[in-house]
Amino acid sequence: MKLNAPKNITWIIALVLGLLAILSRFTSLPIITDNNFWVLAIGWALLILATYLKDL
Repeated sequence: MKLNAPKNITWIIALVLGLLAILSRFTSLPIITDNNFWVLAIGWALLILATYLKDL
């Protein structure tokens, strides 16, 4: 199995999702605070998919 490096924009989107999820743990963000686990999970899943799929 060959792994690929994610594109910069994919990596930045996953980073922003992760930072928003962590930040919502300490402060109140309208939608993200209630769903911070799922926002973090989506960011991680995006990174995993970008590693396995080419051109993501």
